[in-house]
Amino acid sequence: MRATLAAATPSPTPSFNPDVVTPGVVGFLTILGITVVVVLLIVDMMRRIRRVRYRGEAEERAASAGRDEPPAL
Repeated sequence: MRATLAAATPSPTPSFNPDVVTPGVVGFLTILGITVVVVLLIVDMMRRIRRVRYRGEAEERAASAGRDEPPAL
């Protein structure tokens, strides 16, 4: 019975053009561009967070030293 079903079921043949299905050079360049932009945004965000943290620490040191105004950066 199984042999009859296996023989009756045709095996699928690929009916697509691999050049149309794959992303190709355009897809690669798009992903590369998105990756570069994301890395640059992360670097910029870390720089800004570090700057805010240092300003907060400087204000805390100024407050603990008795000064009311933060030091000029």
